[in-house]
Amino acid sequence: MNKLKLNDEVIVTAGSEKGKKGKLLKINAKTNRVMIEGVKMLKKSVKPTQENPSGGFAEVNGYIHISNISLVSPKTGAASRVRIETKDGKKVRVLTKCNTEL
Repeated sequence: MNKLKLNDEVIVTAGSEKGKKGKLLKINAKTNRVMIEGVKMLKKSVKPTQENPSGGFAEVNGYIHISNISLVSPKTGAASRVRIETKDGKKVRVLTKCNTEL
C-alpha cells in the first residue's frame, strides 16, 4: 500500500518552497517526484492557437522530489509521517502524530 495517494493534503518540508501546502496532483514513481497544486509554479511559453490567439506565457505546476514533502495532519495542521496498520483484515494509513486514519 502506498503511503501517498492523489488528492492528499501535503506540506513541503524542504527547499525553496518550504512551508507551502497543497493538494497532490500527480505522482511519478519512476523518478520519485510529485506535482503539488500551487507549488513550484513555472512559466511555459505557449504558441498562439485558435483558443488562445495571443499566445504568451502560461503558469504550470512543476515537480519536486518526494522526500521534500509530508502529509498534513487534519487535527493539528502540521507535518506528519504515515504508518500502515492492519485493521479488520484491511490495511489502513495512520498518521503518526495524531493517530488519525486516512
